[in-house]
Amino acid sequence: MKRTSLTVLVILSSIILTSCDSIGLAKPTRTPTPRSATATATAFLPNDTPTPQPSATSTATATPTPAYPDEGYGPTGFPDNINPLTGLAVADPTILERRPILIKVQNLPRSGRPQFGLSNADIVFEYYSEQGTTRFAALYYGQDAEKVRPIRSGRLIDINFMRAYKPVLIFGSASYQVYDRLINSEFGYRLVMEGTDTCPAICREQNSPAGYLISDTRAVADLLTKRGIDNKRQNLDGMLFKLEPPENGVAVEQFTVRFSGAIYNRWDYDATTGKYLRFSDAANDLTDTNPVYEQLVDAGNKQPIAVNNVLMILTRHNDVDPRPEVEILEVNIQGTGTAYLARDGQLYQVKWQRLAESDVITLVDDAGNLVPFKPGQTWVEVLTANTVYEQDGDNHKFTLISDWK
Repeated sequence: MKRTSLTVLVILSSIILTSCDSIGLAKPTRTPTPRSATATATAFLPNDTPTPQPSATSTATATPTPAYPDEGYGPTGFPDNINPLTGLAVADPTILERRPILIKVQNLPRSGRPQFGLSNADIVFEYYSEQGTTRFAALYYGQDAEKVRPIRSGRLIDINFMRAYKPVLIFGSASYQVYDRLINSEFGYRLVMEGTDTCPAICREQNSPAGYLISDTRAVADLLTKRGIDNKRQNLDGMLFKLEPPENGVAVEQFTVRFSGAIYNRWDYDATTGKYLRFSDAANDLTDTNPVYEQLVDAGNKQPIAVNNVLMILTRHNDVDPRPEVEILEVNIQGTGTAYLARDGQLYQVKWQRLAESDVITLVDDAGNLVPFKPGQTWVEVLTANTVYEQDGDNHKFTLISDWK
């Protein structure tokens, strides 16, 4: 990645960045400690169990877990009422008779938080976009969201998601380099941006100071019909879901993920609900010594962001723009690589796998056996291949290595 003044990084929290970038593999300043692996989901941490740290609790009321088959669901043969992206039953199976909807959601500046609609997404991908910041790609399939906000621009990483999950892409704009790649692809007809006929599927929110773009996913199907865009159900097989967690996990009640001094987050396991609660950066921490966190909620329902799985995948990032002041990242999420799965208060070292462009992201152990997700929502942290995992007592930390400290 390219380095510019740290002053720019501080400014990130107060201005909207519109440039695209590509993050190269910066030379790591630290070497990750080698971890052991076994044939099932592999523990990569010491055998001793850390003392649980106090974690925040969700305001949501836990509900009884319905009967779930011991063998789980997936990777194929999902019943008509089971969402293949969550392993959960949907109230109305007809909602699955469509393409997923992928929406680009802003994370910086912080004035755009809390975002609307993230809690309704089946999967949220968080990825490094440029100059120390991150962006979200939220995938909606088993649930709709009345409002998703703020919508932002596309990046090259979206090519992976478009081919894997076959969605419609709703986004605000893109640099010419990115837009050309997207529009000239085989899925170019599935790109949807704001237009004179797009509301309520995509609207400009007039009563917000920033004039944010918003989406009502319930209205997307009608817009696609009007535009003649194919909205048939797609093959989304591949993921495996089981209530019983894999063996050989190590208890980790809390861990952090640091993208830069402007973007870092913490995940706290809430044993009451069996979910992970998201805490986001509330101020810049350029020295990595004074993080300030604020619990992230969904502005639509005022509830904490709480997910069943947090997945860290390590992938190759390459800078494809020669200009020193611009970052445009080509992120390769095809093949296989190191991954870390957090579920049920346990942490596992596994491998992410996507062997064909049409495959969804799955998890396997060293023997190639599928590793199950917990039924429910998943948050994916897309990290660089040289990301460092460190453990210092009860402190577990993933740090993306880049010039943006």
